[in-house]
Amino acid sequence: QVQLVESGGGLVQAGGSLRLSCAASGRTFSSLAMGWFRQGPGKEREFVAGITPSGGTTRYADSVKGRFTISRDNAKNTVYLQMASLKADDTAVYFCAAKFSLRADANGYSFWGRGTQVTVSS
Repeated sequence: QVQLVESGGGLVQAGGSLRLSCAASGRTFSSLAMGWFRQGPGKEREFVAGITPSGGTTRYADSVKGRFTISRDNAKNTVYLQMASLKADDTAVYFCAAKFSLRADANGYSFWGRGTQVTVSS
């Protein structure tokens, strides 16, 4: 089993920045594509960003392109989401996800963290 634990959420003012981290258990991290999803109040869960096992390819939702950056450190079994120029619409629970795949797309994630709350005040 792959266990994922998010951290770094909190309250931030609009226009500010925040970095989320996701720590994964096990020795298979370098074989996992990783993703970030979010679910705002009254909304469905949506794909935010994805990254291939090597970190060579990333994908982003249109709503966060140019503002968010996904990265990973395979030596630390950790994936990050650097968020900048935050807006009130970014307020959501952010979830880390993983899959045994070479693709960074929005589909097929098998393992999920419990989420961390990000609140952006306007």
